[in-house]
This record gives sequence, C-alpha cells and structure tokens, in this order.
Amino acid sequence: MTTATLLADERYWQNLAAAQMRREHMAKAELLNGRLAMLGFIALLGTEALLHQGLLTALGICL
Repeated sequence: MTTATLLADERYWQNLAAAQMRREHMAKAELLNGRLAMLGFIALLGTEALLHQGLLTALGICL
C-alpha cells in the first residue's frame, strides 16, 4: 500500500468516528432536552396548584 492510500484510509476512519461521536452527542442532548421539558412542565403544574390559578393569570398577562 502506498502512503496516499494509508492516509486516505486513516482519514476515512477518523471521519467515521467523528460522525459517530456527533450522533451520540445529539442523542444525549435530546435526552437532556426532554428531561428538562418534563421538569418545566411539573414546575408549571406545581405553580398552578400552589396559586390556584393558571400561570398566565398569575403573571397578569391573561384574565
């Protein structure tokens, strides 16, 4: 094998590994995003239960 072929193979595997790392990072980011959304929803429900009114009404945005 020539040096050019070896370098091309190495670049191929590096690009493949980088793509896999990006996919794994995106999966973790989506998981975190979903968990934070659920936490925000629970906080909204808790706020409504404590104030006995909707969030928009409590903020004075809606009557």
